[in-house]
Amino acid sequence: MKDYLIYIAEDDEDDREFFLDALAEIPLSCTTRVFSNGIDLMDDLFSSSKLPDIIFLDLRMPLMDGFECLTDIRNFNKFSNIKIVVYSTSYHEREVRQLEEDGANRYLQKPSSFNVLKTLLYQSVKSLEPEHAYSDKEFVILS
Repeated sequence: MKDYLIYIAEDDEDDREFFLDALAEIPLSCTTRVFSNGIDLMDDLFSSSKLPDIIFLDLRMPLMDGFECLTDIRNFNKFSNIKIVVYSTSYHEREVRQLEEDGANRYLQKPSSFNVLKTLLYQSVKSLEPEHAYSDKEFVILS
């Protein structure tokens, strides 16, 4: 079984813990790295020898928000195979369409239910497997 390297960029400590607890309970092998802002995430991407399989990217962060991170990541070919799931508590159609145009693979509206979050995270990580993979052209909205 593959061990997925998952990056989470989230400035809210409670939300980070919520995500980590949910990921710990999904039936997939995952190693996680957590960042409290987009600048630290970008620094790590440029300095790491092993790139993540998937990044869960909070839309609203200080210093460098999800829009800026997404644009920066997609500007470099070396990061083109990384799946990016942008998430936020809100849903604004205009913003979600912009994220799709900027290269996000999925948009996840943060659920308040722990079980719903587990399901959405599982679906997102499971989609990395070849038999479940979604096309790079496919944009999925999860809520």
